[in-house]
Amino acid sequence: MEHELLIACQRNDRNAQRKVYENMAGKLYSVCRRYLKNDEDIEEVLADTFYKIFTKLNQLQNHDIFEAWAKKIAVNECLQKLRAMKALHISLDENLVESSDIPAESISFEKDILKLLNFLPEGCRAIFNLFAIEGYPHKEIATMLSISEGTSKSQLNFARKKLQELLVNHNI
Repeated sequence: MEHELLIACQRNDRNAQRKVYENMAGKLYSVCRRYLKNDEDIEEVLADTFYKIFTKLNQLQNHDIFEAWAKKIAVNECLQKLRAMKALHISLDENLVESSDIPAESISFEKDILKLLNFLPEGCRAIFNLFAIEGYPHKEIATMLSISEGTSKSQLNFARKKLQELLVNHNI
């Protein structure tokens, strides 16, 4: 992201904010899609994310890390939404979808793996995303989600096994 564009955003320049929004909306939508299933929830979280980005941008010291900073805000907003929905309850048998319930024609690799994440329970999916995709360590995940480090590890293991099962059953 251009340094001058971000400085203009800090001055509440609406054209600059629009350009930043247009540049980042798709990327942040993809981040949110990994955590949330419902399009309305994603749109709500995106709106909250951009509000926070534009109101807190003056706190960002290094504009070179803007994109990573914005993604972290999106992840935190998704986790807040999940907590508010009380859907982050960690349970091994919560809302499981059997692999036979997933239409075979709906699967096609990288995008398909992300689609398969939707078939994991909310808690497992959040932990898998935080660890495998976002790169957070278990200790930080445990703090973020108010769970034990052992729960984070066991939920990640469960998510991996379930994803492997889904992949095998759909010959991916």
